[in-house]
Order: sequence, then structure tokens, then C-alpha cells
Amino acid sequence: MFPNWKTNHSPASIITLALAMSSFCLHAQESPVGNDDSTVTYSAAYFNQYEPYSVSDMLDRIPGINIARGGNFNNSGGPGSSGGSERRGLGLGGDQVLINGRRITGKENEGNSQLTRIPANQVERIEIIRGTSGDLDVRGGSQIINIVLLEAESRLSFNYEVNADHNHDGEIKPGAKFSASGQQGNLDYLVSFESEPRYEYRKGFETSTLADGLANDSVERKQITDQQPTTFSTNLGYQFTTNDIVHFNAQYQQTDAPGDERRAITSLLANPVATEFEKDKIDNDSDFWEIGGDYEHTFSNGNRWKNLFIINQNKDNRLRERFDIDRSNTKDLFLETFNRYEEKILRSSYAMNLNPIQDIEFGIEHAQTTLDSTLKLGLETATGPIADTFGGLTQITNSNATVEEVRYESFAVHNWQINARMSLESTLIFEESTIKQTGDVRKERDFDFIRPKVDYRFDITPSFQLRATIEKDVAQLSFNDFTANTNDSDDDQDAIAGNPDIKQEQSWRYDLNLEYRFSDGNGVLNTNLFYHDLEDIIEKIDVSSDKKILSANGNISDGKRYGGSIDASLRLASFNFPQILLTSRIELEQGNVRDPFLGINRRLQRQGRGSYRYGIRHDLTSRSINYGINVSGSFEGGQFLYDIDKIEDFDMDDFVIAFLEIQGWGGLTYRFEAYNFHEQERCRIRSRYIQGTIASGVLNEIENSCSHAGEKYAIKIRGTF
Repeated sequence: MFPNWKTNHSPASIITLALAMSSFCLHAQESPVGNDDSTVTYSAAYFNQYEPYSVSDMLDRIPGINIARGGNFNNSGGPGSSGGSERRGLGLGGDQVLINGRRITGKENEGNSQLTRIPANQVERIEIIRGTSGDLDVRGGSQIINIVLLEAESRLSFNYEVNADHNHDGEIKPGAKFSASGQQGNLDYLVSFESEPRYEYRKGFETSTLADGLANDSVERKQITDQQPTTFSTNLGYQFTTNDIVHFNAQYQQTDAPGDERRAITSLLANPVATEFEKDKIDNDSDFWEIGGDYEHTFSNGNRWKNLFIINQNKDNRLRERFDIDRSNTKDLFLETFNRYEEKILRSSYAMNLNPIQDIEFGIEHAQTTLDSTLKLGLETATGPIADTFGGLTQITNSNATVEEVRYESFAVHNWQINARMSLESTLIFEESTIKQTGDVRKERDFDFIRPKVDYRFDITPSFQLRATIEKDVAQLSFNDFTANTNDSDDDQDAIAGNPDIKQEQSWRYDLNLEYRFSDGNGVLNTNLFYHDLEDIIEKIDVSSDKKILSANGNISDGKRYGGSIDASLRLASFNFPQILLTSRIELEQGNVRDPFLGINRRLQRQGRGSYRYGIRHDLTSRSINYGINVSGSFEGGQFLYDIDKIEDFDMDDFVIAFLEIQGWGGLTYRFEAYNFHEQERCRIRSRYIQGTIASGVLNEIENSCSHAGEKYAIKIRGTF
């Protein structure tokens, strides 16, 4: 099925078609910035005309860079790929950014996070690696970005930025960034500090209509979240000899997010119409730390032995208290959750050359992950006992759980350069784990999986590459699905149940990718087709008791997902506008699964019909000015969420950011940004059922709500010395 096209979505199709048509106007030949058919190299001199501030600024000028930075979301990593702190263990794939050919040993403090911290004047060249190789620290990515830094006996550079956000309620929030990058002999170092405003003032309105069409009530919401993440990180590397190198990385981040929400609830059935006022006070303390390191030895025959470790901890304590303003701010709800997530990873691998065209890497990874979780729910009752630990209210729920996973992952990767134009990389992973849960529920389960992958690449011409992959993927379970947790999106549901019997979702994934690179580095056209055969899909299941209808995340049935995407990026050199860069992406997606409640075939939860993005960037190098706009969104319809007693339909306006950047007084860069000046709305239609499930019950009411965080304007002043 094709998506419903909105009139305000037409620019996405126009730009996509324009770029596709423009491709036929250009004659393909080997790019002058490429040093071989599989690697495209951009020297630092290529970016001098743009006067970039950081590595991120340099990448923004490269056509097609979104593909390397994760634009192909359906195949954006190999088996066992890392997904930040949300994915347990490290795996073979993950972050597609290397620094000096090496992967940074971290999950939050990883290569991609360094792009805004490394000054542009420290870069020798940037490589876009399109092929496979046993020399790479990351496997399975469509493309890999390698940032090669300058080699010098001594170098040092400082980057700094001061900024301020102006929000639509008039609140002004400042921020700052500072980093020092350099080399002293055999020591490389990068130290950075960031404090970024994430303030949000969200306004919303909701109407409720009963099944018979009568207006039930309305709710006006005003919510403030005052978040200012503060991050300190350091990355050190020391080369003892030409064959021995060690790295140490550390990061600390504090992301406290206090806030409050005020609601005016108007009962339209009352006579006369009556309005009640409520407010929520929210305290949210959160901090994260991580340390990691690695040691690599290269033998005289070129074989490599590498060992690494990562230890991290994430603590989050959230308290929500609700007050009835009409009754002198009487507290009637106390809801506190605490989660402490800890992870320890050890990994060792050995890579060796079998012959000039084949190599193999094998190793083992051990990961121990622990989640300590508590949930306390207190409510105001007429006769129940009160407790200070429940905010002076009556205890309703006091849940606690500890979930621990001990996992071993053995892997082998074989890389075969069949000829000058073809390569084949084969991966085999054996995963064995034990998950133990204690607390309210005591349970222990063992799992083992075999996960193969085959990655074939063929350079049809120097400009035209075919990539085909087949892999078995096993999604990791969310520890939060094991334990009781909160539902912040539904005022009528204080907590959701856990499910100790949930199993991993598995899939066979088939991807076919074609990439065409225009002459002289003027653009990239990338297409992708995918088909995923899904097993044990995780959505909502029925865990009701005799007294209460209740759902939890669990396995429902098998299903499928398929679709395709087109990424296009083009400099308008053929129209004599080489400094204008157009980018676009369009993705169409379909899926199918059997609904456990309704007994019908439907789309996957929140799958939607597809997404798009488009943008333009114009560099006026003679005036040291650049400006542009980027738009992203999803096609209307299809984003449904099915729960045991409600069905929700989601929709959202496009996300828009426009910018203007000037190289000005004092050698500083002045950047102005405007976010969502059209007041991007986020909407939901929720249908509630009573006297049973969505299949056996009756429709009670329909809630129609929309909210927006308004426009935001920012100024950023950047400098390097």
C-alpha cells in the first residue's frame, strides 16, 4: 500500500524526484577524491573553503554522508551491534565512526559523540569506507567513517562554544561547550565538557467524547521540563611501540530533569459545567558514568591481538506527586521509581591473515548486566493507613526486582577479497546467556542462539556498488519489561505490569542495496530494499487477573516487515551552483502481524507507512556565510498502538530546523538556529473500552489530544585557538 500524501509533504517528493532525474544528467567516472574503488578520501584541504569548526561541520559538506552516519536504518549494523547504553554488550557492529582507524571503547563515549568535540584543524583526512576489511574494528556497517588526525610531535587545539536558547514561553537557557585536543609525543588526548539546555514548555489540549457522541470533558495541560545535561569526557591513547597501543576513555553525565505539569479538567456533563485544577511535581535525578579501555598488539606478521573492557552505571530516580489545587494542594498521588543499571564487559579477539586475499578474526565477549528496580505507589484513601515512605499516603504497590544477565558471545569473522571488485564477509556468532530475576518474582532462564551473517559487495563500476546481506538477528530483551514500571503517557494508568516469561524477538533479515556515486564527488544516490521475517514479536499481551484487566509486553506471534528507501544527495555543479547541496530520503514500509486481542492481521505497533526528510544547504564561501533548512517527518496514518483496553492512533507534524552561520568578528563563528517555527504538533486519538478487552468490551470514550513545545530560537558562538 502507498502512503497518504499530504499537501505539505510534496516538497519531499519533488526533491527526491528532482535528484533522481538529475542523476541521469551526470556521467559517472572515478571521483578525484577517491583513492580506490571502495574508499573515498577527503583531505583537509577540501574543507578549507568552508572554514569548518569541528569534524561534524566537515562531514556536513560531504554528499551522501547520512548513509554512513546511519541513514540506512534497516541495516545499520552487524549482528550483535551496539545501540548505545540500551544494548547490552558491545558486539561487532554498532557505531560507524573510527578515529585513526580504531573504534573508541565505549557505548555512550563512542566515536560518533566525538565529532562535535574534535577541532577541524586537527584532521588530516576523512575516509568513507564502502568495502569490508579484516583491518576494521567495526564489522557489518553499510559504510564506515574514519577520521584520521594529524601526526605531530606536539600539537594542541581548543574548541569552545557559548550558546543560548530562547523558548516560546520567553525562557532563556544558556549553555557551553569546551574541548581540548592534542598530541604530546606518543600520547593523544581529547578532554571535553558540555552543558546543553534541554528545557521544554509543552502546551496541550484534550477533548473526551463518549461513545454516544456526548461531550464528556476537556483537559488543558501545561508542562515544563527543566533539563540541562552536563557531560565530562576524556579519551587518551598511548603508543608504547609501533606494535603496542593502549586507550583509556571515561565519561560522566548528569541529566536531572525536574518539572511540573498543571491541568485544568473541565467536566462538560456537569450542570453547571465545572473545572478542577491539578498539578504534578516531578523530581528526576539521573546520572551516568562509564570507563573503558583497550590494549592492542600487532605481531611482526601483521596479526593483531586486542583486549578491551567497559564498565558503566546509569541511575535514575523519578518521583511524581499529584496535588488537588481546589483542596488546598492536597496530595492524592505518590509514584516513585528507581532504576540502577550496571554493566561490565570484557572482550578479547585475535585477527590473522590467512593469505593475501583472506583473513579471519575470532574471539569471545563476556557481559554481566544488572538492573535493580523499585516502584512505590501511594494513593489518598478514606480509611487506609498512611506511611511517610509513600508521601504520607496509603501504600498501594511496593514492587522491587533485580534482573541479572550473564552472557557469553563467541564469534568468528571471515573476510574474502574474491577479486579487485568483489568481497564476501561471513560472520558466525554463538550467544549463550542466563537471565535471573529475584524480588517479587523469582525466575531463572537459559538461552542460546546461533546468529550467522553474510555480507556480499560488488563494485560494478568505480561509481556503482551492489551490497547484499542476509543475517539472523536476535533482539535483546528490555529489562524494564520484566518489572513493574510507570506509564507517563496515560493519566488513568499509574503503573504497568512486568512479564518474567518474555522471550527474545528473532528475525531473518534480507537487504539489497545499490549505491551510485556521481562524478567529482558531486552526489550519491542510494537505494535499499529489505524484507524481515519476524518471530516471537513483542507487543501487548493479556495478563489480567480475576479482579483487574491488565496487559504487559510479551510475545504475540510471528510476522513480517518489508519496504524500501531512496537516499539522494546532490551538489548542483551541473547547474553551475556547486555550493548548493540538496539532500533527501524517502522510505516506504509495510508489515503484518496477528493481533492477539482482535484476531485480525494488522500493521506492527507504531510502524507507520514510512518516513521522509529533505534539506538544502548553501555555502557562500566568498562571503563566509552558509545557511539551510532541514525537514523530517512521517507519512500520515498507520501509527497505531493496540493495548488490552485501548487503541491509540498517533500523528505528528514535520520537524523543521533552519540555520544561518556567519564567519565574523574575531575569527568566531556565529550560528543562528530556528526550530519548529510552525509549532510542531504531536497528536493522539485514544479509544477506551470497558467491560472487557478491545475485542470483548464496549467503546466507552474517545480522547483526542494534541500538544506542542512551540518554536525555539538559538544562537551559538564558536571559536578555536
